[in-house]
Amino acid sequence: MGDRHTVTCVQAHLTIAQDPQADAVLSSDPFALLCGMLLDQQFPMERAFAGPAKLLERFGTLDPARIAAADPEEFADLAATPPAIHRYGRSMAGRIQQVAAHVLEHYDGDAESIWTTAKTTPELLARLVALPGFGEQKARIFAALLGKQLGVRPRGWREAIGPYAAPGTFRSVADVVDAESLAKVRAFKQAAKAAAKEAGR
Repeated sequence: MGDRHTVTCVQAHLTIAQDPQADAVLSSDPFALLCGMLLDQQFPMERAFAGPAKLLERFGTLDPARIAAADPEEFADLAATPPAIHRYGRSMAGRIQQVAAHVLEHYDGDAESIWTTAKTTPELLARLVALPGFGEQKARIFAALLGKQLGVRPRGWREAIGPYAAPGTFRSVADVVDAESLAKVRAFKQAAKAAAKEAGR
């Protein structure tokens, strides 16, 4: 193992999309997983994480260099073609191209090195927050997903991430391993949303 990789990932067998083909794409392609996380907003979780497989089928590759270089209008058309990758398919297509360009510029097109070369969790979180479309919360959830399901746990992992890293919880996509856990995470999110709405009255 060379100097480039400081963290070893376990082989992922993700079931987030609840579709064998889409989950196989997420499990084998780090950039696909990154895109799935990007799409996981204002859209059902499993459909968001199925988006990368749709793009792969339509565009032919998930290579960040090819995506970043694609014609924006044509790429947006692919993303928005029913079934679209997201409720806001065209704008999300643009965001995916921005993420691809970022990965190309800062990580030589190797999305996995975002987390395999981060020596500490604060460094990992800083790298994720720097991605277009990733805020603090999304970065923590993705870091929790990496830790819980891919074994990526750099120094200070649980402490830096907080509640999303707690074991035995059903708070986020990090905890989705089957249909039952997906239902529990969805119920948790709905309860949290209802509580926030009640508190805002």
